[in-house]
Amino acid sequence: MRAKQWREGVLIGILLIAILWLLSLIWGLSMKAEVAVQEAHDVKQQYQTLEERKVTLKENLAALATKRGQDAAIRTAFGVARPGEEVIVVVPPVTTTPTTTPSWWQEILGWF
Repeated sequence: MRAKQWREGVLIGILLIAILWLLSLIWGLSMKAEVAVQEAHDVKQQYQTLEERKVTLKENLAALATKRGQDAAIRTAFGVARPGEEVIVVVPPVTTTPTTTPSWWQEILGWF
């Protein structure tokens, strides 16, 4: 009778060890799946960014294909002007702040 209980105990112990080992394998696989999903999401975002950049670059190339686009690019890059053109500098209006002298009681309260 004792031998049968001992064999059942050993069998239960082996089964528990096998269950723990399988659970650890499942946990590892779930972590790998989570990493794979996150990386797939990151790659999808990178692809969308590259597609947007591709569209922008195509628009820039189309603009540079014209004489006007080339002229604008040279003006922007090198800050040049055609003969007879003048530079116009737009200056924002000066904001004036009214200056008043604080009264004697405002100066005392300012110390606190």
